[in-house]
Amino acid sequence: MIINSEDRISIIDLLDLNERFRTGAYVIKEEEVTVIETSASPSIPRLIEGLEQMEISLDRIKNIIVTHIHLDHAGGAGLFLEKCRNASIIVHEKGARHLINPEKLEAGARQVYGKDFDRLFHPIIPVPPERVIIKKHNEHLQLSPDSTLTFLDTPGHSRHHFSIYDNKSKGIFTGDTAGINYGYILEGEALYLPSTSPNQFNPEEMLQSLALFNELELERIFFGHFGISEEPAKVLTEIKNWLKIFIDTAIRITKENKPETQLPALAEALKKEVLNSDDRLRGNEDFLRLLDLDMKVSAMGLLDYLKKTHSKKEV
Repeated sequence: MIINSEDRISIIDLLDLNERFRTGAYVIKEEEVTVIETSASPSIPRLIEGLEQMEISLDRIKNIIVTHIHLDHAGGAGLFLEKCRNASIIVHEKGARHLINPEKLEAGARQVYGKDFDRLFHPIIPVPPERVIIKKHNEHLQLSPDSTLTFLDTPGHSRHHFSIYDNKSKGIFTGDTAGINYGYILEGEALYLPSTSPNQFNPEEMLQSLALFNELELERIFFGHFGISEEPAKVLTEIKNWLKIFIDTAIRITKENKPETQLPALAEALKKEVLNSDDRLRGNEDFLRLLDLDMKVSAMGLLDYLKKTHSKKEV
C-alpha cells in the first residue's frame, strides 16, 4: 500500500509482521531518490513492489537512511542495498559497526525470538563498509538546491538513534523516539504512545530528545510506526504524559509482584491504562493485536531500565 503517492514524500506500508500500518518506508522523490527505513528482510519485496508502483527504478535510489539499527527498521537494509547499485546507507555513528558486522545483532535477536527469528528477520546481510555513510549531530544531506536533511542525535529509545529534519516539509522522521502513531489502524482516532523497548530505553534521554523536537518549527512528524501526524505539539505532549504513566505503572508493578510475574503483569497493566483512556479503542481487533505486542515489548524495556537504575543506586 502506498500513501501520498503523488506528493514529494510517500509512504510504503511494509506489512512488517504481516500487519497493516505497522512499519513504513518513506520515499523522498527528488532527482535522486532517498528511502528512509527498510524494516526487516521479509519486507523488502513489499518495498520494491511499492517503488515499482511509483515507477521508481532501484538505480535511482541514492540514499538509504535508517534511523536506528533495530531489526524492524534496518534489518533488511543490507538485502535492499544489494539491489540498489548506486545507493549508500546512512546511519548513526554508534550503529554503523552493527550494519557492517551484524553477528551480535543477530545473536541477540535470536535469543529473544527463538524459532520465530528466521520467519521474522532472515536474512540479515552485512553492509560493505565502503557503502556506509555516518552522520553526526547537526550534519546535513543536500538532496537538491532547496532541499536539505539535517540529522539530529536523539537517544531515549536507543543510543544509536538519529532523527532527520526535512526543511522542505518542515517535518521530522522520528523513528521510534517520538513513539508510535496508531491513527491509521484506528481509522483517524488519534493515539500516540511511547516506545520503551529494551535494552537502551532511557526516559531522561527521551525527554531531552522530545525537548529538542519542540525547539524546531515542526509542521508534521513522520513516524516509523506508522505514518504522518500534522499535530506535532499534541504528539509531543501526549508522549510525555504517557511516558510518566508508563514509568509510574512499572514502579507500582515491581513493588506488587515477584520478579517472575512482573513482565506479564506490567504488560497487562499498560494495556489496561491505554484501553481505559478511551472506550472507543476496545472494538478494533487489529489495533488490539498491535497494542498487545507493543505493550509486551515496552514492558520489557521498562523493567530493564528499572533494574539498571536500581543496580546503580546499590553500587
